[in-house]
Amino acid sequence: MKTYYTPVKEINRKWYVVDADSKVLGRVASEIARRLRGKHKPTFCNFQDNGDFIVVINAGKVHLTGKKWDDKKYYHHSGYPGGISMQTAREIREKKPEELIRKAVQGMLPKNKLGRQQLKKLKIYTGSDHPHQAQQPENLDI
Repeated sequence: MKTYYTPVKEINRKWYVVDADSKVLGRVASEIARRLRGKHKPTFCNFQDNGDFIVVINAGKVHLTGKKWDDKKYYHHSGYPGGISMQTAREIREKKPEELIRKAVQGMLPKNKLGRQQLKKLKIYTGSDHPHQAQQPENLDI
């Protein structure tokens, strides 16, 4: 049996709006990653980008369960000796709340060119308004 390959002209990409207000971060991120990859479509192909565009609003109001606001740590290394830095989830939410969702979704996508291409279709906004009304996005309940 041959692998089905969707021609680029036949890929239909829709726009969805996800309201992250009082939603759990991991559950929202897993559904967003699934939609960005296109795994919900019958034409899914693991080496092709046929996912949809996702607009996330109210990213600053996302929740974490338990004591993860203080226990969950994000590490970054500058490349120099002793150049490791660490931030908690609470510190990231205070400075850039949209980065919590971006980092969670990025960890669920492939770590290659295709994953970086799929991550570009994710638009995250802290407030409840976004500049993508012209694309007529549909509401996605998670």
